[in-house]
Amino acid sequence: MPRHTLRIVTGPQLHVARFGDLTTRQLHDILRLRVDIFVVEQECAYPEIDGRDAEPGTEHLWIEVGDELAAYLRVLEGDGHAIIGRVATHPGHRGHGHAAELVEVALDRIGDRSTRIGAQAHLERWYGQFGFVRSGPDYVEDGIPHLPMVREAPAGAQRRG
Repeated sequence: MPRHTLRIVTGPQLHVARFGDLTTRQLHDILRLRVDIFVVEQECAYPEIDGRDAEPGTEHLWIEVGDELAAYLRVLEGDGHAIIGRVATHPGHRGHGHAAELVEVALDRIGDRSTRIGAQAHLERWYGQFGFVRSGPDYVEDGIPHLPMVREAPAGAQRRG
């Protein structure tokens, strides 16, 4: 009689970790997703592993669906502000709101500080839904049009993070 393994598939699971708390598998999956999106898909040969992942204030946020990393972003410490970067969604998980959920969680964790992002120009309206506004002229980074955006600290917000 053949043996069958029951696999339970769960819904999306949110994770938040500092660099030192990441498992080897989590770090591998995060770096693989970022390289697959930013280096391969977007055809940008640049040093994806930039040393900022291991900074003491950096937080890594991601969503797993089943056993697959679906979306990711990181929050860095700036000079008096937070920086959201490396927002990426696995192609098979796009259109499900995972990146939006991560941005909302990141902003909640950032709390009362202003937040900056170097957004790809075609995503200006998407980031606008979270309160980001253009803060300077367009620029080209790795052959892709970008623009600086900022979200000022909401009045009465408290940092939780």
